[in-house]
Amino acid sequence: MFIDSHCHLNFPELRSQLPAILQAMQQAQVERALCISTTLEEFDNVHELALAHEQIWATVGVHPDNEGVREPSVEELVRLSQLPRVIGIGETGLDYYRLGERSLADMEWQRERFRRHIRAARQTDLPLVIHTRNASDDTLAILREAGGFGAQGAGDLPLARGVFHCFTESVAVARAALELGFYISFSGILTFKNATDLHEVARFVPLDRCLIETDSPYLAPVPHRGKTNTPAWVPHVAQKLAELKGLPLEQVAAATSANTLALFRGMAAS
Repeated sequence: MFIDSHCHLNFPELRSQLPAILQAMQQAQVERALCISTTLEEFDNVHELALAHEQIWATVGVHPDNEGVREPSVEELVRLSQLPRVIGIGETGLDYYRLGERSLADMEWQRERFRRHIRAARQTDLPLVIHTRNASDDTLAILREAGGFGAQGAGDLPLARGVFHCFTESVAVARAALELGFYISFSGILTFKNATDLHEVARFVPLDRCLIETDSPYLAPVPHRGKTNTPAWVPHVAQKLAELKGLPLEQVAAATSANTLALFRGMAAS
């Protein structure tokens, strides 16, 4: 059994082919998929997919790179997260890749958006789905500040928990995320020949903290690189992870599925 811990089945290039995608998932033994919200405007479509298909679940959140969209409040994130089959908060985080002429100080709106997601996750005790690009220092700092890990943690709320999705950062960043109790998720990038630094990370991260994903429709793994990605191809990520760790594919499939169910408890309970 495989689980795709991060995909975007609501995006037009996948939604229009959903029956074929679900059939391909079944044939590839991909039994579950988590469909990730990137704006509040699209959340209803994400949620509808989860309600309509027993193998799909949903999150609620606003991607850090999305500008000109409805800003989430803590209260709205909490309210929407209580709907059936919504099992995570995000994707959220920080993305400084497209700064342009802006300074890091100009990105405070992103940092404040991230903090709101963390507060919602702590109030609901749901996992965060974290996106970080060119911003790992600030991502980790805000998690420590707002996630309840330091002496200034707020009251009796649980610590933040979750996953760093589509991980492309260094071993040092992976170590810091693991120390905070987070999981690391690997995408099709892991199968790319030139991803040698990421291969090192995959060898470093303990198997009991690894997840796998497609981030479809993006980042199709080898041997499908350049095509529209689909959850049915997540076994290729598992195969590469098994190769890097010198383990049987079956062991990696079982472990990453168990890890996903342990983190996204609502998926296991459904």
